[in-house]
Amino acid sequence: MTPARAVPRVVLVTGASSGIGLATVIAAGRAGEHVVLAARDPGALRRAGDECRAAGAASTRIIPTDVGNDDAVRRCVEEALAVTGSLDLVVNAAGVVSYGRTQDVPAEVFDGVLRTNLVGSVNVARHVVPALRDQEHGTLVLVGSVVGHLGVPGMSPYVLSKWGVRALARQLQLENRDRPGLHVVYVAPGGVDTPIYRLAGNYAGYVGRPPPPVMRSEKAAARILAAVDESRKRVQVGLANDLVRFGFSAMPALYDVLVGPLFAAVAMDRSEPVAPGPGNVLRPTPESYGLRGGQGNPLAGILRNLRRHAGARR
Repeated sequence: MTPARAVPRVVLVTGASSGIGLATVIAAGRAGEHVVLAARDPGALRRAGDECRAAGAASTRIIPTDVGNDDAVRRCVEEALAVTGSLDLVVNAAGVVSYGRTQDVPAEVFDGVLRTNLVGSVNVARHVVPALRDQEHGTLVLVGSVVGHLGVPGMSPYVLSKWGVRALARQLQLENRDRPGLHVVYVAPGGVDTPIYRLAGNYAGYVGRPPPPVMRSEKAAARILAAVDESRKRVQVGLANDLVRFGFSAMPALYDVLVGPLFAAVAMDRSEPVAPGPGNVLRPTPESYGLRGGQGNPLAGILRNLRRHAGARR
């Protein structure tokens, strides 16, 4: 995104109170845009709005919204359109995670992940796309994940939801080819240092963490906004994304052998046991929201896990 524009755009961001969503609204504010912030918790949204205004936004509007609620999304989009009468960019960054074997994740938590990540993406598209079609311009960004291209043990709801988001983006691209000014962008981040891992529903026994190489949420937001300016349709955000996607598709037998031990070493912090619970899947936990997850150097944790694993085998 350029530092400033002659005419500010209207930018709506869901999941605006934490992680990539928060980084995106701050970047949009720095570019002098009209920024509409949507997320579940009003207090966290107000704090995000303050940061966005301090960054230089032309204006901010706070709209508490649960993307899993279709009527709430409809009202949110209507309010965003009321800012200037048009909607230039929508970034759907709302997302939640749960850990645990498929049968160990309670039904309401499993469904809650799908409701926010996948149904929420559909709800946003249902109300944003008609507005963009009427305008004959504008961009919808769906934030997916590298796991939307993979199988990962212990993350079934998240994996299913992100495969669905990738399919939805492709469907929308096909359905809107008659509007060349309407762009649907699918972005798949790899490991990003955000609070989502600590906030996750967890039935695996240990705190989750981003897989390396880990980037800052600000960098992920910058890559998202650059993809919009470049009118790209699909973007992988992460140095290891292409490698693991290749392994999953081209060498499935080897991938299946390695992914279990690697997931245990890379994606779970065995030094931090955690009691089972829904995290922020069913309701917001704003006291833990922010730009980053603050989990330190992931490589150090991975080495500890590998040493524990080696000691257990002796």
